[in-house]
Amino acid sequence: MLGMIVLEKAIVNKYKSIQQAQEISFENDVTTFVGMNEAGKTAILEALAKFNYFEDNEKFQFNPTLDYPRKELKKYQRSEEKVKVVECQYKITEFLHNKITKDLGKGVFSEQSFSEYLYYGSTNKTVCGINADSKRYLENLIKKYEIEEHESEVLLSHNFNLSKIRELLDENSSDSLVELMNELDEKILKGAWEKWKDPLANYIFRKWINPYIPKFWYYDEYFSLPSRIDLNALHQGEINDDSSQTAKALLDVAQIDLEELLSSDDFETFTAELEATSNEITDQMFEYWTANKNLEIEFKIDHQGNKKILDIRVKNQKHRVSIPLNQRSKGFNWFFSFIVWFSKIKNDKNYNYVLLLDEPGLNLHASAQADLLRFIEDLSDEYQIIYTTHSPFMVDSTKLDKVRTVYEGEEGTTISQSIQEKDSRTLFPLQAALGYEIAQNLFISEKNLLVEGPADIIYLTKLSEFLKSVDKEGLRDDVVLVPVGGLDKIPAFISLMTGNKLNIVALLDSFTNSKGKQRLDSLIMKKIIREKNIRFFDEFTDGLDKADIEDLFTKGEYLKFYNAAFPEQKILVKDLMDRNDKILTQIGQISGKNRFNHYLPAKEFLKINLTKKSLTENTINRFEDLFKTINNLF
Repeated sequence: MLGMIVLEKAIVNKYKSIQQAQEISFENDVTTFVGMNEAGKTAILEALAKFNYFEDNEKFQFNPTLDYPRKELKKYQRSEEKVKVVECQYKITEFLHNKITKDLGKGVFSEQSFSEYLYYGSTNKTVCGINADSKRYLENLIKKYEIEEHESEVLLSHNFNLSKIRELLDENSSDSLVELMNELDEKILKGAWEKWKDPLANYIFRKWINPYIPKFWYYDEYFSLPSRIDLNALHQGEINDDSSQTAKALLDVAQIDLEELLSSDDFETFTAELEATSNEITDQMFEYWTANKNLEIEFKIDHQGNKKILDIRVKNQKHRVSIPLNQRSKGFNWFFSFIVWFSKIKNDKNYNYVLLLDEPGLNLHASAQADLLRFIEDLSDEYQIIYTTHSPFMVDSTKLDKVRTVYEGEEGTTISQSIQEKDSRTLFPLQAALGYEIAQNLFISEKNLLVEGPADIIYLTKLSEFLKSVDKEGLRDDVVLVPVGGLDKIPAFISLMTGNKLNIVALLDSFTNSKGKQRLDSLIMKKIIREKNIRFFDEFTDGLDKADIEDLFTKGEYLKFYNAAFPEQKILVKDLMDRNDKILTQIGQISGKNRFNHYLPAKEFLKINLTKKSLTENTINRFEDLFKTINNLF
């Protein structure tokens, strides 16, 4: 379940490459920033992190000298202008709204959202949008304590000015009024912030809003765990880089007191705690890490003189060998370290977090990035997540509305909705993700018949339907026709797609060059595809050595389709002299055009209302034999 307050929008201004104010809207679950390197994606996450970081960290504090756009820095330093660097707008959930209503009564607080902003040079945020109906609140209290009319009038006329109310009321004031005023004093006025003019609005913010404003949690590859950690240096603060923060998180999650560990000579208890924590983290990791499930993390605490070193190794159970963590793949190290760092956040129930992930899984293989994307999606049930990427495999092509593009032009970084961006380089990951999704969606069945192009699909689909209508055998209903875009692409296509555990049969024109045939023969030798699963149209013709699908028709039948498509180039059967050559080759010789659009005659064939008189019996039998052969292969 998401927190009681959700980040809706942010305006980032004058921060590094962001020279003009950029308004950014966020999704309740996952928001993705896509852009080229150096476009300003990291700057967005940094600005948000510095606005309300989850812990006191000097790295995540605004510094005008380092953060203000350099070309405008001197002008800013000379001026006395107050520059608002970040403003965040938040949505108050219905759940929290109901809690406030239960506390103060109906009609007192009706705001749906509020905002906070911060100026350069200031550490105190300004809050806007927290307003309350004081009169309605007092009316609710009057009703609750059953206050008499003359006392109610005094109370309402002087709001929360308790000293004035006491002056106007005598010693005989009712006990109920005294109780009401005590509640106002203890509940609303005690602890009120001086800068707030409205004590009730201040109470709402202090009690119900401020504790639930999301904290920002930033993570990038520099937080990855090292293989060996000098525990003495870590304790003394001599190392304070990002990786040391993750090391501290590991010890926190394991509930290990570093000082106690350093003063002890018996490490069995500490090692047990680390291993138990590692097991828990590793189990969570392997729900999503599908690349290799034979790995486990090992911890050892070594003495080196006066130093104590935490040694982290990864053991491969299959090969029975272990190596230092940093010698495993960068992707594995990133994933494990991320879950360690995230476990610290997950164990903290006091804060609502927005996770800021900078280029997550950059070193992961495409399939592992898909696993990470699934992990992020699951995390979004409890956390808002904002991440940057330029990898198409880290973009969910079904949710492009949740993508924001980041582009750097002459006026600095520009952020927009993905559909508004016109820069092709910025859009490339989205286009690639969409193309990959389209390619994957071609395989909607386990059984796939590869053909060269759309003309083949038209002929086979229409003939299959016709044969079934006359009680003959057509193509199985569970077989999907997949066009691959040409005969030369067939070998590569088969090689790429057989890894997807698909049942593939190829129905091909005869090869016209030896190179393509050699590549296909190589796939057969390597057992990537069985030889019987590759069929050629010449097997179903009357003795032709080489054939295309068009040769399954009689010459007269096909010329009807061709002439309808190209009436200016009308060809007669008598013009075709060579009975042993493919009809397409003969048409090319007669027309003087070696290439023509094969789809257009197929389109004319599609228009025909087929009957038994439309085609010869031999043509019908040839196609039925073809479909029987293909069906048997599946």
